[in-house]
Amino acid sequence: MTDVSPELQAKLDLLDSKWEQAKAGGGAARIERHHAHGKLTARERIDLLLDPGSFVELDAFVVHQCRDFGMEEQQVLGDGVVTGYGTVDDRPIYVFAQDFTVFGGSLSGAYARKICKVMDLAVRNGAPVVGLNDSGGARIQEGVVSLGGYADIFLRNTLASGVVPQLSAILGPCAGGAVYSPAITDFIAMVEGSSYMFVTGPDVIKTVTHEEVDKESLGGASAHGARSGVSHFSVPDEPTCMALMRELLSFMPSNNVEDAPIVATDDAWDRPTTELVGAVPANPNKPYDIRDIIKSVADDHHFLEVQDMYAMNIIIGFLRIEGRSIGVVANQPQHLAGCLDVNSSIKAARFVRFCDAFNIPLLTLVDVPGFLPGTQQEWGGIIKHGAKLLYAFAEATVPKITLITRKAYGGAYDVMNSKHIRADVNLAYPAAEIAVMGADGAVNIIFRRELKEAEDPEAKRAELVADYRETFANPYKAAELGYIDRVIRPEDTRKELAQAFRMTRGKRDTNPPKKHGNIPL
Repeated sequence: MTDVSPELQAKLDLLDSKWEQAKAGGGAARIERHHAHGKLTARERIDLLLDPGSFVELDAFVVHQCRDFGMEEQQVLGDGVVTGYGTVDDRPIYVFAQDFTVFGGSLSGAYARKICKVMDLAVRNGAPVVGLNDSGGARIQEGVVSLGGYADIFLRNTLASGVVPQLSAILGPCAGGAVYSPAITDFIAMVEGSSYMFVTGPDVIKTVTHEEVDKESLGGASAHGARSGVSHFSVPDEPTCMALMRELLSFMPSNNVEDAPIVATDDAWDRPTTELVGAVPANPNKPYDIRDIIKSVADDHHFLEVQDMYAMNIIIGFLRIEGRSIGVVANQPQHLAGCLDVNSSIKAARFVRFCDAFNIPLLTLVDVPGFLPGTQQEWGGIIKHGAKLLYAFAEATVPKITLITRKAYGGAYDVMNSKHIRADVNLAYPAAEIAVMGADGAVNIIFRRELKEAEDPEAKRAELVADYRETFANPYKAAELGYIDRVIRPEDTRKELAQAFRMTRGKRDTNPPKKHGNIPL
């Protein structure tokens, strides 16, 4: 080894000392308290998220510039956020991890600039951004500087939307401005029992509205996973959360001009799905689990469901066929008979737009009796919110394949990726029913006079219902008009879908030139 001069050795020792300071975060005592609450440190989280040894940290020696309230005496290298880049499955990603052991993870101007730098690099280099959030909000001592820092981040979230995937893990309390950046990102995961999101906390709510509520009920993983729909995933612990982030990234391309990675599988593309014969009940009013069909057609029967506890009358998520990522939207007959309502329309619309932004083909499974009726839905804006899903499907230019498994009634037939809104291949099972409405309702309207004048109205109704079902309760009227491309046997479902997605791999479609559309938000 070359001899090192004392002067150089002193500089190297200083560098090592600074790295030790930066890695110490808020100090051993705070880290110990952090661990006692079942939480990992920022760097421990990064180590679980990234491939081993791949993390390159940036701005480790940055400190805040605040000189008020004695803050000049409280400077910590890194200033409460760890930023940098690394790889997941050998693909580059950018990451920031907020460190709650330093000033409670609160955001300063310097801290915001660190996050903005990795976000700018991510967009410039076409790679995803993962945010590991654990912050008490704006650093009060910095006043408007910290608020401006949040706005700088929000702007970058918005400009990066649809350009590179953005994922957020909520790993502790996130309050005030700290929640809006995750809200703009594509997917949010929360850890049960230790993560919270709210604009105003329980104490402020009690003061202003006199409501009594605890943190968990107000903004915990369950509240946002099942009630508000803000969160997409709820996981039991932080290692599971990091594993989920890695899996989620595997279904996505690095940016909006690439395709998602192809994952090798031994599952034959033409594997018979004999388990689907009889999976859809002959009785149109009998529920069944649409997941059975989804998992049956997926490579190795694997399906990553998104928002599984919210708006459960529609299912969304990712699967692969022939190793290629596909986004799934499916009516769920087990809940509200698969009707579309306000929440399910919003849930599915945002997912469709994500898939379209990132070149992920769409599979739509349809068993829908219509839109959910009622004053709550009408006053809640079902017209506007249902139109979001219609807009999203109509706007999407990725390959779009639809399979009608049973009912496709009324306007909901149109909305659920019908041929009329540019679906590429529309399939149906032999028992599919495509009509304006169900047989009973249609007979009551069409034959109102005949039923009034009949000697035995019930017998006449039964006869007319049977006749209507024979005429319309099948896919062949739609097939005669070209609205259904193929009527398929259930045991051929995976093979038929694989062939359809193969056929559309080279699809090129565009929308009229415009700045952007005006989706009914």
